[in-house]
Amino acid sequence: MNSTQLDHTAAVLSSMLTFQQPADAVLSAYFRDHKKLGRQDRHEIAETAFAALRHYQKISAVLRRPHAQAKQAALAALVLGRGINISQISELINEEEREFLSRLKSRKAEFSDGLSTAAELPEWLIRHLQAHYDDEAILAFGRSISRPAPLDLRVNTVKAKRDKVLEALQSEGLAAEATPYSPWGIRLQDKAALNKHPLFLDGTLEVQDEGSQLLALLTGAKRGEIIVDFCAGAGGKTLAIGAMTANKGRIYAFDIAEKRLANLKPRMVRAGLTNIHPERISSEHDPRIGRLNGKADRVLVDAPCSGLGTLRRNPDLKYRQSPETVSKLLEQQHNILSAASALVKEQGRLVYATCSILPEENERQVERFLSEHPQFELSDCAALLESAKVNGLDTGKYLRLDTAEHHTDGFFAAVMQHKG
Repeated sequence: MNSTQLDHTAAVLSSMLTFQQPADAVLSAYFRDHKKLGRQDRHEIAETAFAALRHYQKISAVLRRPHAQAKQAALAALVLGRGINISQISELINEEEREFLSRLKSRKAEFSDGLSTAAELPEWLIRHLQAHYDDEAILAFGRSISRPAPLDLRVNTVKAKRDKVLEALQSEGLAAEATPYSPWGIRLQDKAALNKHPLFLDGTLEVQDEGSQLLALLTGAKRGEIIVDFCAGAGGKTLAIGAMTANKGRIYAFDIAEKRLANLKPRMVRAGLTNIHPERISSEHDPRIGRLNGKADRVLVDAPCSGLGTLRRNPDLKYRQSPETVSKLLEQQHNILSAASALVKEQGRLVYATCSILPEENERQVERFLSEHPQFELSDCAALLESAKVNGLDTGKYLRLDTAEHHTDGFFAAVMQHKG
């Protein structure tokens, strides 16, 4: 890292570490305002800023109000998060900063004293997790999400087969491998810039975490069916379901955010999918939803959630969420799941999913729903995945993807069948 990159990183962190806005939004806005920054500059700034977020507990243990001491926070991120030796940045630091970094390195052994600091998780989340998990599991989780995520891709089977695409990427010298569970997934350990790659531009490849691909797979979508993605967002899972149906049938992509749905439309065109119908709704009670009551073969509810399973990618979420925000989400999730279930036809399938690791957003929500809706019964996710030729992934009746064990984001899913 050079001095200019360090100054820009400090400027980004002075805003990012207040946790007033999502970290990726802060970074995007900064890069828009500094258009002359080159690709390598942006890479160094982004990697160091996100390293500071991943190691914020250790940084805040030695720096009071890190956002107000942003240069020191950036230097700490280089040493703690990016494995840079102090000697490598000697030209960027003065004697006082050298002493600070030396103290920081010597304190590394002490960081194991407190679980919050060792696991890189705030106290509120530690307390939350201790109600369900032992300290060893919490530490393993914390360490797993302190490492950057690889880049997972989904091959659009409407356009190509995974083996052929994998072969093509490897022939270009990319460190690409098949994902262990998803039949459509390819994993790149190096975050190659693929947004201008021909296979991305023609819709053959989509960026999508392997766990998210498995959620789409659990819908069991088939050609000719009516399918609803109730909280579609920008439509990653909608597109995966569209490929499963090979453009036969009708897929409704509902969301309350017009902007997110607008992002889906060019992706549909690129993917060559014509059976997806994006539609903005005002809420889960929008009267326009009623026309599908009892008609959908499959309904996916990827519910709004804390996002705490995605901390590899969004490390700021653990500081932007709180017990209060989680509590509000629980009622919202319950209401959305109840409303979406009305669309499922007899013998149809309802999939509830989150990217959270909190049981109150996951198992507890499903248990509450089933107690209030006796016409639904829980299906076995492990058996469903095995029948879809997904091998070696048995987490029981529920799908529980763990970053430490499965190397995906932390996802949860439950599949429920309408008894009819």
